[in-house]
Amino acid sequence: MDEQLTIGELAGRTGVATSALRYWEELGLLPAPARVSGQRRYPPSAVGLVGVVLMLRGVGFTLREVKAFLTARSAGGDGWRELYQRKLAELDERIARAQVARTAIAHGLACPHDDIVECAQFTGGVAALLAGASVEEAHEGIHSR
Repeated sequence: MDEQLTIGELAGRTGVATSALRYWEELGLLPAPARVSGQRRYPPSAVGLVGVVLMLRGVGFTLREVKAFLTARSAGGDGWRELYQRKLAELDERIARAQVARTAIAHGLACPHDDIVECAQFTGGVAALLAGASVEEAHEGIHSR
């Protein structure tokens, strides 16, 4: 039989706290391990599974999305690809919003006013936001005049 890992050994090999491992088990991200004298015993493959969870979390997946990924994989087929495509679209949207925010902040830093709230362009952008424009639309509007 393969070497079995205690929860502490699994934590040591993966860098994940034992409390997180127990929580992931509770969520169904890790299968319930065998028990020896009441103590959890994980197969060596659990290290790789924890690595998968860490990788997916590292690229922006929520724990709920990680579970959906693991479920899709176990069902076979390409279900995981749809999850990846949705996450990619979400990341593209977040990147676009961050780029708009960065441009707006850079323009704010270039503003010649001592107090940006006194700047007509800034207050015009605030007014556009209050009228229902997105940050991108407000920023484009004040710089297209």
